[in-house]
Amino acid sequence: MIVVTGGAGFIGSCIVAKLNTFGWDNITIVDHLENNDLKRENIKKKRYTHYLDKTDFLRAILDDKVDTKVESIIHMGACSDTTGTDANLYEENNFLYTKHLAQWCLKKGVRFIYASSAATYGDGNEGYCYDEATIRRLKPLNLYGASKQKFDIWALDQKVLDKMVGLKFFNVFGPNEYHKGRMASVIFHA
Repeated sequence: MIVVTGGAGFIGSCIVAKLNTFGWDNITIVDHLENNDLKRENIKKKRYTHYLDKTDFLRAILDDKVDTKVESIIHMGACSDTTGTDANLYEENNFLYTKHLAQWCLKKGVRFIYASSAATYGDGNEGYCYDEATIRRLKPLNLYGASKQKFDIWALDQKVLDKMVGLKFFNVFGPNEYHKGRMASVIFHA
């Protein structure tokens, strides 16, 4: 089983589609879909075995009641709004959620791939190098970048960066981003 969090979102649904082209359909999609959520369209034609709301999945992780063999968690779920002002939302949804998944994966020996962000680099004064010497010097310019940076620092402090994969996305665009509204890419808006 592969778990893709944010699996109905822009990047997550594209990952599910790619896994499907490789013959993978033993996939659990984790997301938060509301009644009229446009993201439902992103998974309509995807092959997967389960859908779980992000709250239910986190509860199963925290209670150690994940009932299937998980080979990897590809964690793309996050609040990616770079203009948001609710610090608690970013703390809970981006930092703590990621930390809980990482801790579970480390304990269970499950591969953990997570979405960090180019937003952690801030204005670029410290360059765009992702190494242990640079991570603490980066100064994100918004709460989104700061929440991603906080997890990167946590992983560094726990000495587990080499036991997981963090992906720093820069200006991503493509199919399935129509639901993002004003946060969709510049290319989408053009």
